[in-house]
Amino acid sequence: MKMKFFSILLMAAGFLIIVYGGWKIYDMNRQTGDSLAEAKKAVAIDGKSDTSAESFQPVTGEAVGILYIPRLKAELPIVEGTSADDLAKGVGHYKGSYYPEQNGQIVLSGHRDTVFRRTGELELGDKLQIELPYGRFAYKIVKTKIVDQDDTSIITLQNKKEELILTTCYPFSYVGNAPQRYIIYAEPL
Repeated sequence: MKMKFFSILLMAAGFLIIVYGGWKIYDMNRQTGDSLAEAKKAVAIDGKSDTSAESFQPVTGEAVGILYIPRLKAELPIVEGTSADDLAKGVGHYKGSYYPEQNGQIVLSGHRDTVFRRTGELELGDKLQIELPYGRFAYKIVKTKIVDQDDTSIITLQNKKEELILTTCYPFSYVGNAPQRYIIYAEPL
């Protein structure tokens, strides 16, 4: 009798874990979809806005633009901020880093199991595009690097030249908190 009860308890626990995981995936996809719709509205202004690179100062948590990755046929919302809530909505823009035409380091981060699931398929020379209310900007991947999770040296927030940096956890198939970060460097075209 005890063994039967224990078996039923284990099956119920497994079922609850599966339901919870499914809900988390559904919720993240819903939030990303909502953010993409919000980002499309923000960039649809298309020249009708008086927004410029100098005056562009989005609010944390707001969908501000779109990251296009042609090789992956991906269209991802860019959200201001990199908190857990912000990253649940899309690709997070690291607060304090720059935006296109601000002549500095643009840092975008995303989860390896959601928006950046397929970044390992990208190759040197692949194109990336960022669309914001004040324009569309193209970049080319020039370098990739793997660093320890605690290595923050890649985020220099330099403002001498424009560069785009994408960051995500690594290895891509790791279960749990990954011990490394995968970094993609891109330069303007």
